[in-house]
Amino acid sequence: MKTNTWIDALRALRVMPVIQIEDAKDAVPLAKVLVENGLPAAEITFRTDAAAEAIAQIRAAYPEITLCAGTILTGEQADAAMAAGADFVVSPGFNPTTVKYCLEKGIKIIPGVNNPSQVEQALEMGIQAMKFFPAEASGGISMLKSLTGPYGNIQLMPTGGVKPANLMEYLAIPQVFTCGGTWIAPTAAIRANDWPTIAKNVRETCELLGLNQSQSE
Repeated sequence: MKTNTWIDALRALRVMPVIQIEDAKDAVPLAKVLVENGLPAAEITFRTDAAAEAIAQIRAAYPEITLCAGTILTGEQADAAMAAGADFVVSPGFNPTTVKYCLEKGIKIIPGVNNPSQVEQALEMGIQAMKFFPAEASGGISMLKSLTGPYGNIQLMPTGGVKPANLMEYLAIPQVFTCGGTWIAPTAAIRANDWPTIAKNVRETCELLGLNQSQSE
C-alpha cells in the first residue's frame, strides 16, 4: 500500500476487519478468506503473543493487503508491528507518549478518542484520522454527530459495537472514513478454523456495502 494513499484505501474498503489471532498458523488461511471474498484488509490486534508473527505471515503471503496492527499501547509494540510489515498502527486510546513516539519515527497511527478533549489533543499533534472507540458505549451515532459539529475536518473510524444493523448509519456520517468490524472474523471461528462462516460474513458485509466481490467466491 503506497504511503500517500492509506486513508483513501480505508475509505474505499469502508470496513476494516478487526481480528484477534491466537495462533499464527491461522493467519494466512484467514487472509486468504478475506482477500478471495472481497475484503482485502485486516487489523491484527496486539492482544495476543501471535500478533507480530501473524502480521509477518500475512504480509509475506499477500503483499498488497491493507494490513495494520491494533491495540497498540506502546512505542515498542508499534516498532514490532511495523517490523512485521504493518502499514500503520491503531491504538484504543489517546496516549500522548505513544502518539509522539510514532510521529517522530514516521509511523502512521490512528489513535483512539471518544471525547472533545482527546480530539483536540490529536489535532494539536497534527492528527486528523482518529479511531472512535468504544463507539456504541461512548454514545454511538449521536455522539459522533455531536463531535463532528465543532470538528468538521476530522476523519473517524468507529469501532466497538458497530455491526451490520448499524453499519450504514455510521458510514452515512461524512467524517467516517471506515468502520472497525469485529463481527467479520470472530475469535472463536478463527480458533475453530471455520473459514466458511467467516467467508459468509465477508460476502454479506460486501453485499451490504455494495462492494464488488471476488469472482472466486
